Amino acid sequence: MLHKNTQSSLTQKLYRAAQVKHLELEAAASVGLSKFELMQRAGKAVFENCVSLMPNSECYLILVGVGNNAGDGYITALNAVNAGKQVILCAIEPEREVQGDAARAQQAWLNNGGKVQAFEPSMLDRCDLVIDALLGIGIVGIIRNEFADVIDAINHSGKPVLSVDLPSGLDADTGESLGRCIKADVTVTFIGIKLGLTTGAGKQSCGQLVFEDLGIGKAFTAIARSDATALDLKHFKGLAPRPVHSHKGSYGRLLCVGGNNGMSGAIRLSAEAALRSGTGLVKAFVHEQSKFLVGAGRPELMVICNDLEEALDWATCIVIGPGLGRDDWSQDIFDRVLNFVEKNPKPIVIDADALNLMASTGSFVALSECVVTPHSGEAARLLNVSVEEVENSRFIFARQCAERYEATCILKGAGTIVDNQEHSWVCRHGNPGMATAGMGDVLAGLIGSLMAQEVEKELACQYAVSLHAKAGDIVAEKYGQRGLLASDLFDTVRTLINE
Repeated sequence: MLHKNTQSSLTQKLYRAAQVKHLELEAAASVGLSKFELMQRAGKAVFENCVSLMPNSECYLILVGVGNNAGDGYITALNAVNAGKQVILCAIEPEREVQGDAARAQQAWLNNGGKVQAFEPSMLDRCDLVIDALLGIGIVGIIRNEFADVIDAINHSGKPVLSVDLPSGLDADTGESLGRCIKADVTVTFIGIKLGLTTGAGKQSCGQLVFEDLGIGKAFTAIARSDATALDLKHFKGLAPRPVHSHKGSYGRLLCVGGNNGMSGAIRLSAEAALRSGTGLVKAFVHEQSKFLVGAGRPELMVICNDLEEALDWATCIVIGPGLGRDDWSQDIFDRVLNFVEKNPKPIVIDADALNLMASTGSFVALSECVVTPHSGEAARLLNVSVEEVENSRFIFARQCAERYEATCILKGAGTIVDNQEHSWVCRHGNPGMATAGMGDVLAGLIGSLMAQEVEKELACQYAVSLHAKAGDIVAEKYGQRGLLASDLFDTVRTLINE
């Protein structure tokens, strides 16, 4: 049986920006900290991360706006100067009056002999590191031109960038760029990790994500409700050891349906992924022209092209879609599988071309124990929206997809999301090298494998997504991202699932 740690760490919980904004002061007060003391801790944490992550940087260009992020920037500047660093501090609107604790931080900087200058692009040539404290989590709507111009200059400078709390111009909840967005190398975020930093374009924009709870993390989590949870393979205890007295029938029977004529590779990847992750028996139902190609070289895999209903009855779980295609054969097979499962409920993973056929079906009947695994293009077709809309609000559309089809939705991509209609989980692992043919087929096989082995649906989805992405990271770290093949994951998946 698969186990997961029941206690979530602070870095597992994810929050909406409004929760952090409205509850951070209450959490700070509960441990005897003022807002300014919190700001001091934030600035100190930023500087310490600059030193540890970019130790050879001697000249900091710190860019501030007028909000609380600016206050963090001023405190960072004080810490840097006092440590002997050279600091150029620029405000986008230096003549604009700063309010509240940000004003207090600004005054402390001025009292220490610091200057606040207007930004000039030439300043980028003089610095070793850019610290982005321009815009915080309170920003709404498209950013103004004066900020957009500075962001463009920073992004084109080639200088390393550390963003304070989140990259300026990023929507903290969705990860959408608000017209322009800083492309940070490092983001140091505070109190609670914001949803938008973990998936899609937001994951790309924030670079390496560093979490600092500023000493109030536990107090904050006690009063704030987490909207989502980060997935990390280390949070799973893994599958229990197998009993000595067991046989192949003890570990599930998975039926993989797909492999149309000329599309044999996808179903082979799904089926072999299932074998490599421990399913006792795996059968592939394919087009008669694909039977030889799917079975060649993998004698442990049973390949059939007839008696579909008998195979469906045999299976403890079904994966449908890899290499299924979208012709008359595909439609007939799809209809027969879904009709069978509607009348004989059992776990099913609907992937790839099966999702496209499902999108074209006006009266889809909800299935029990169903998992759908779209990428953003397939999700857009399932929900009749644009791909851009899905990518700009990944959490929202993952939830909509789960609700519309009464299923657990796995929205694939950078920061893959698992949503069961009530809660979301987002994967920490994964890399751009995994954007290659067949990766989704392997994932579908892993999910089906675990469900065939009677791992509970949500846990199977979370573990499979984490296992798949972590294996991709390990292989990419060893051999490089370019040239990474989906089948390269098999040996690593086998190692990880046995740890």
